[in-house]
Amino acid sequence: MGFFDKIKQGLVKTARLLNTDIRDLFKSDGRLVDEAFLDELFEKLIKTDMGVTAAQETVDEVRTQFRGRVVQMPDVLEVIKAKLKTLMAQPDAPIRFVESGPTVVMVCGVNGSGKTTSIAKLTAQFISEGKKVLLGAADTFRAAATEQLTVWAGRLGADIVTGATGTDPASVAHKAVARAIESKADVCIIDTAGRLQTQQNLMRELEKIHRVIGKLIPDAPHEVILVLDATTGQNGISQAKHFTDAVKCTGIVLAKLDGTAKGGVVVAIRRTVGLPVKYVGVGESADDLTVFEPNPFVDAMFDQ
Repeated sequence: MGFFDKIKQGLVKTARLLNTDIRDLFKSDGRLVDEAFLDELFEKLIKTDMGVTAAQETVDEVRTQFRGRVVQMPDVLEVIKAKLKTLMAQPDAPIRFVESGPTVVMVCGVNGSGKTTSIAKLTAQFISEGKKVLLGAADTFRAAATEQLTVWAGRLGADIVTGATGTDPASVAHKAVARAIESKADVCIIDTAGRLQTQQNLMRELEKIHRVIGKLIPDAPHEVILVLDATTGQNGISQAKHFTDAVKCTGIVLAKLDGTAKGGVVVAIRRTVGLPVKYVGVGESADDLTVFEPNPFVDAMFDQ
């Protein structure tokens, strides 16, 4: 499937909610755009977790275009979609690959966000593009995390550097980047332990991993990817802010999009935090990660 079809499949719950709710605002002969209508529209948009700011700006656009007029649903939807596309505009390139040496990608997120699975999906994508990938299993708190990543590495054909349970995560990251340089890998992906954004000691550990990588390659990590679980909705904004403050996140992988009616959180993240959404996960298999494209995403939010 192409991007639109995959995203459309992933946004079934969000689109069903939006289309049902917005359709309920209209009568067969249209609806007068007055303050009562605009208030109701605001409430419907908020349900998708796009946030107060984005919902209000979208409603303001509908007010500007149609206030005092009787309109049909398709006319209002076109204005909403155009506004959301403007709010979500972002650069096209998902990953900034360096010209020489390994591109280092550090991956972080809270427990259960889908981090390890997202790393596997990124690895599969890079390998399919002909790149040599090395993984660094710097989540040394959970033996299961290292085992899971090792299984994925073997299945996908990537090298991996691991450490014993309880090993300093920064030392594993350092060893992985050093091995990537030595083996002339194209990409080195560093996994990190899941942590809540409020756990200051663990956030400082992330900062240490970031510093250690930078000592081996001055501009590294070249990408710091935050994996967010789409089902967490507005809590994802808090995560994005705290992780970005700690390790200068460069973008987001939005996982588990297929399990939520809160697809509008992408709008909130773009509007509030400013981080680009680089990839979205719409399933469990290794190829269910797709480069994010704002315009088809917005169309899929309303097209079911």
